[in-house]
Amino acid sequence: MEKAIKLPLGEEVISQLEAGDRVLLSGIVYTLRDSAHKQLLQLHRENKPFPFPTQNAVIYYAAPTPPKPGHPLGSLGPTTASRMDAYVPMLLERGIKGTIGKGRRSERVRKLLKEHKAVYFLSAGGAGAYLSQFVKEAKPIAFYELGPEAIYEVHLERFPALVAIDSRGKSIWG
Repeated sequence: MEKAIKLPLGEEVISQLEAGDRVLLSGIVYTLRDSAHKQLLQLHRENKPFPFPTQNAVIYYAAPTPPKPGHPLGSLGPTTASRMDAYVPMLLERGIKGTIGKGRRSERVRKLLKEHKAVYFLSAGGAGAYLSQFVKEAKPIAFYELGPEAIYEVHLERFPALVAIDSRGKSIWG
C-alpha cells in the first residue's frame, strides 16, 4: 500500500518514511539537470539566493519534453541521479529534503542524507510518458536559456515513487 505524501516535506513525514516504502507524492517539485546544477553551484559560491524556495523542497532530476496541446508538458522521466551526486552537499545545505531520480546513489550521498535527515525517492526509468500523467501544472522558472534543462516548477498529484534511501541512511540496496 502506498503512503500519500504532501510536499514540501516536513520533518515529521520524513521521519516516518522507510527504505522500501511506496509513496504517492503530491505538491511542488523543481526539476534539475546537469547544466542547471552548475549554475546553482555558482550562485551558492557567491552566497546568492536560489531561484526557488529550497527549505524542505524536493528536486526531481528530470527535463521535460515539449507539451502536447492541452497538457502541461510532454514526457517527464527521471534521469540517472548519481550524475548529480557532487551537487548534493550544496542542495542539502540549502534545505532541500528530497530528491527524485533513477538508479543508485553513492555511499557519500547516503551518509549525507542521514546527516541532513533527507530522503531519496526512486522513480521508474523509461516511463516518462506514463509519469507525465501525474503532472498537473508545469512552468519554467529559471535559466530559460537551457531549454528543457531550465528549472521547472512542477505540480505533482499522486506521483508514484519508492523511498530508496531514508533519513536514517537505510537503503533498498543494503
